[in-house]
Amino acid sequence: MGDYSKALEFYEKALKIFEKALPPNHPDLASSYSCIGSVYNAMGDYSKALEFYEIALKIREKALPLNHPDLAQSYNNIGSVYNDMSDYSKALEFYEKALKIFEKALPPNHPDLASSYNNIGGAYNDMGDYSKALEFFKKSHKVFQETLPANHFDLAYPYNWFGKIYRGMKNYPRALENFEKCLSIRQKALPEGHPHLAITHSNIGDVHQLMGDYEKALLFHRQALNIQ
Repeated sequence: MGDYSKALEFYEKALKIFEKALPPNHPDLASSYSCIGSVYNAMGDYSKALEFYEIALKIREKALPLNHPDLAQSYNNIGSVYNDMSDYSKALEFYEKALKIFEKALPPNHPDLASSYNNIGGAYNDMGDYSKALEFFKKSHKVFQETLPANHFDLAYPYNWFGKIYRGMKNYPRALENFEKCLSIRQKALPEGHPHLAITHSNIGDVHQLMGDYEKALLFHRQALNIQ
């Protein structure tokens, strides 16, 4: 909490300076409001986060071209708050606005497009719409495959989501296959003892448990505990 209050203090001081020095619709003002919104979002104060993100959005809508990536970032920020509030339909509304801008403004294999696909896929997964979630995570996976080296850490991310989705669909063999791919990449890309390795071992243990293989489940959960 101390770190958040310090961050807020810093960002609010910066905002006061910008408000005196800049015209009311200057993009730097929007960035300042957005930073404050991010701190409130991290604190779990979603109403305050939305308040500041929406001010940033209004400034950017007036100051920037319709297809500017910063405008898309504002939509993503607001979408993420609604997602954290479990209001997935509102989250999707804003995530999809961001995606439309990114699709027009960026090349088809840009990392921000992959992030946008991930946001939408995650919302659909949380809604239990696994087929739509898969559709968007496959798009992000394609971008990662085209732009990243074979064992890059970020390549593990889609496999982790595929595992979660297939687990939700009760397709446990496919879930296991994808969690194992995720683990293979993370073991090569991350140092021993990294928390993501523990999480992946735990995910694999969960699937073995769901499949009724309690011996393997116990093995992977023990490995997860040893990493932690």
